[in-house]
Amino acid sequence: MLYLEDLKIGDRFISREYEITLDEIKKFASSYDPQPFHIDEEQAKHDPIFQGIAASGWHTSAITMRLWTECMPIQGGLIGSESSLRWPRPTRPGDKIHVEAEISAITPSKTKLDRGIVSYVTQALNQNGDVLLISTTKIVVFKKNV
Repeated sequence: MLYLEDLKIGDRFISREYEITLDEIKKFASSYDPQPFHIDEEQAKHDPIFQGIAASGWHTSAITMRLWTECMPIQGGLIGSESSLRWPRPTRPGDKIHVEAEISAITPSKTKLDRGIVSYVTQALNQNGDVLLISTTKIVVFKKNV
């Protein structure tokens, strides 16, 4: 498990691949983002933006979170403090998603000496290298011996 002292700017983490299915897309969307371009294949074909069924951006984000937790072994877990994200391309059924994250900043806390804030930039990519999600995230990371 990694602590604040173990990390440096430029460290990279790469996840395994995760294949998303049509059934999974529909199930997630039915529960959390019930829009036609996520749940109805026929209507999605005629959507002017997606032109076919696409996963909810929030579904892509949830998969990204899962992959982060597997490839970034931070002691105490990934405790988020801030994030911004974009979905430049839709995630499609059959996409094999993997995550690449790179640490961009490390800021030790001035008031809580047992921790700091680590910023990293993430791309979730499909099997063709297309970027499906880009995020900048800040997490709380604890020091080893404080």
